[in-house]
Amino acid sequence: MLNIKQNLILIHDRIVAACTACDRSADSVQLMLATKTQSADTLRQAVACGEHLFGENRVQELVPKHDELVELPITWHFIGHLQTNKVKDVVGRASCIQSVDRISLVEAIHHECTKKQTIVDVMIEVNTSFEESKHGLHPNDVPSFLDLIASYATLRVRGFMTIGANVDDEATVRKGFSILRDLREKSLHVLPEATELSMGMSHDLEWAIAEGATIVRVGSAVFGQRPSA
Repeated sequence: MLNIKQNLILIHDRIVAACTACDRSADSVQLMLATKTQSADTLRQAVACGEHLFGENRVQELVPKHDELVELPITWHFIGHLQTNKVKDVVGRASCIQSVDRISLVEAIHHECTKKQTIVDVMIEVNTSFEESKHGLHPNDVPSFLDLIASYATLRVRGFMTIGANVDDEATVRKGFSILRDLREKSLHVLPEATELSMGMSHDLEWAIAEGATIVRVGSAVFGQRPSA
């Protein structure tokens, strides 16, 4: 527990410093812990340190973790690529699905929400690095996608999500983040509640905050490097 606590202190210090550097309030950025491969016991330690916002990539991990930790004050987001046949396991467990990137997924979420008589928050995933290995809409396709998703009353669009370019060049990474910020600004007249920008991870959170991130998703800097597949 000591290492997790110390690592969380360091991450929060990094967030505060990054916000100070660009004249932002530290309260304007939330820390989301990326829980992929982490055990329920490890997540209990994080909760004991005051963390409550968790993001899970895998449905097969979300289900047992959520159910085992259901008594704890955790807010779960789903942040991985979501197959339509797994939507039933996510709706009702995750309060927000950050990886919405196609109309078939929107329809599957709507169907499940209708069946369960609930509403779910979503974010639009955008591939702002244009890397073929990444999921997400092309930025040019976002306006028409927003027009479509706005007609589904069971989905509340809260913002946008992206993964930074897999390079070490600051200008390249920040360009992708700035594209997401610009998409949000252009979309506010259609969806005024879509203010969140989920971008930035352990290695590039400072660049993301400088470009307007409101949620940074951190895993390895808190929990250590994930084991190899």
